[in-house]
Amino acid sequence: MFNLLNTYINSPLDQFEIRTFMGFVSPFYDLSFLNFTTFTLYSLIVLLLVVVLNTLTTNNGRIIGSRWLVSQEAIYDTILNMVKGQIGGKSWGYYFPFIYTFFIFIFTANLISMIPYSFALASHLVFIITLSTVIWLGNTILGLYKHGWVFFGLFVPGGTPLPLVPLLVLIELLSYVARAASLGLRLSANILAGHLLMIILAGLTLNLMSINVFTFVFGFVPLVGILAILCLEFAIAMIQSYVWSVLTCSYLKDSLYLH
Repeated sequence: MFNLLNTYINSPLDQFEIRTFMGFVSPFYDLSFLNFTTFTLYSLIVLLLVVVLNTLTTNNGRIIGSRWLVSQEAIYDTILNMVKGQIGGKSWGYYFPFIYTFFIFIFTANLISMIPYSFALASHLVFIITLSTVIWLGNTILGLYKHGWVFFGLFVPGGTPLPLVPLLVLIELLSYVARAASLGLRLSANILAGHLLMIILAGLTLNLMSINVFTFVFGFVPLVGILAILCLEFAIAMIQSYVWSVLTCSYLKDSLYLH
């Protein structure tokens, strides 16, 4: 059997909290892994939106593309040129679908999170660091598969004096392991910090404007600043998805060419 749970959004901070919409209950087994949560809902929304928007690019079979098709081709060409430039060689084409998929997913999720009282997928450290750890692990396996034990030469910078090799290997190893968390942490921290800043400024401005008529009129001054910060947050939401893709390409390049 299952229970439907009422979920009310009382604060903008609720967009960082995973809530259960529908929970399954059994006296014999723990079915909590089947619960339908806000995380599940917005993951499906992102997937559905990506599928719908890509379906629109077919342009109903017309020869002349629409403006929407042109915009999608511009995004496609931008990521294509970035992957080609970052990875280089002859192998970049194998990894382009992987990079493009990640970019579109994070790009769409970040823009959806800018809707007031929506859910911010990229702000959850467990989810986003899991993704970055999977990428890091995949890069490590790829490097070992292609180069074998020579892959560990990545941790020894060229021209390093022999006495400094142990110290530099330790530093490079720590730096390499930190990629597993830093890739996701950078994205999550930027999204979380930007949303919290908007919430704090909006709350302070609302309190200011609710005091009296004079403060209500004066409150339009910080509203202009909040609008500017909102535009900046939209830019950050888009830029962070691109930064994720660039860093992923950089890590792939290290695994493929050891430099």
